Amino acid sequence: MADTDPVFNIQRVYLKEASLEQPNSPAILLEQEQPSVEINLGVNAENVAEGVFEITVTATVQTKIKDKTVFLVECKQAGIFEIRNVPDDQMGGVIGIACPQIVYPYLRGNVADLIQRAGFPPVHLAEINFQSMYEQQTAAQQGESPIITQ
Repeated sequence: MADTDPVFNIQRVYLKEASLEQPNSPAILLEQEQPSVEINLGVNAENVAEGVFEITVTATVQTKIKDKTVFLVECKQAGIFEIRNVPDDQMGGVIGIACPQIVYPYLRGNVADLIQRAGFPPVHLAEINFQSMYEQQTAAQQGESPIITQ
C-alpha cells in the first residue's frame, strides 16, 4: 500500500458523557398527563492529532408536563477516526456524514438504555439522514438557502 492511498480507520467508539436529571421527582411522576418530548441533536468534529479526528454526536432529550421537566438526558457519543490522504473536497463528507453515521447507533442505544434505567419507557431516537443534515449546515454556513428534498 502506498503512502498516498486513502486511509479510514475506526480507532475507538466510546460514551464520552451521559447525564440524567429528574428535578421534579417524585411529585411529577404522579401526574397522569402525557409529557411532551423535545429532542436536539448535534455533531462536532475535532482534529486531535495529525490525521486523527474525534467525532462527537450529542443528543439532548427533555420531557415536560406543562412547564415542569419530567426528565432531561444529555448524552455524547464519540469516535476516534484515522483519516488520511482523503481529498480536501471529500473530507467534509467523511467527517460530517460517514463518521456520525458510525457513531449514532451507539448513541441511540445509550440514550434509550439510560432513560429506561431511570424508570421510564425508552425514547428511541429516529434514524438521521446525516447527508441532509450536513448539506443544510454547509448551506447555512455559506449563507445559501438549503435545498431540502424528502
